Amino acid sequence: MSKHCRTFIFGTTMKIWMLLIFSTLSVKVFAQQKTIVDGIVFDKDSKSRIAKVNVRNVTTGKSVYNTFKGEFNIDAKPGDVLVFTKPDHYPDTLKVQNNASLAVYMKRSAIQLKEVIVRDTMLNPQKQLEATKRDYTKIYGSLDNHNVLSVTPGLGAGIGIDALWNSLSRSGRNAGHLREIIERDYQQNVIDYRFNRTYVGSITQLKDQQLTDFMQRYRPGYYQVKTASDYEFITSIKANLKRFLRTPRKYELPQLITPKTEDLDKK
Repeated sequence: MSKHCRTFIFGTTMKIWMLLIFSTLSVKVFAQQKTIVDGIVFDKDSKSRIAKVNVRNVTTGKSVYNTFKGEFNIDAKPGDVLVFTKPDHYPDTLKVQNNASLAVYMKRSAIQLKEVIVRDTMLNPQKQLEATKRDYTKIYGSLDNHNVLSVTPGLGAGIGIDALWNSLSRSGRNAGHLREIIERDYQQNVIDYRFNRTYVGSITQLKDQQLTDFMQRYRPGYYQVKTASDYEFITSIKANLKRFLRTPRKYELPQLITPKTEDLDKK
């Protein structure tokens, strides 16, 4: 084999070895520069997986959201800092140490209450009236007849016996009086149901005694409560609020004065 041939073979072999060494180093450098970090996000208290968590690599500025199974993967390398955020949880920060999968536990920022079934214990005015009628069946039975004239098929108009007895007997008059009281109470309940402290307070932003004074001063009537639309009702409250704020003390109730014991003894 000639000297020129041996030199060519040696040079080719060296180039191949250099290419292999360079390729190996390139792979190692690329692996160090680009690494996929994966993991699962859990709730710290319930230990259940949580979704919709934003995972941000602060070092690179890239971010992803985890899946509905709580799983995530993001481009990161050892030394990168990952920040996990979710609206109802406190943020959590982790520093990538290696390529191992991460288990992230996030603590809730608010206490999670157990499911509670709320039942309607406060009847609306109409239901209250119906319940009252069931309790007082006697006055809302045969006595509940306001028409003195009755119409009998084939016989024409005549005197209603129930209505006549209702108007003449003491028991009937008492029943009618009680029905009037129940009707007035019903109308006041209708007003209270719509013109309540929570609703009025949310519109006026008044609180405590100021809210009490305002509601006593500008309590609406039954007809307005029954006929006004939501827009008309709110507009009326806001108009009254402007009047109230101009001179709020004008509508304050006088302070109750408790007499001293010695003054009572003198009397």
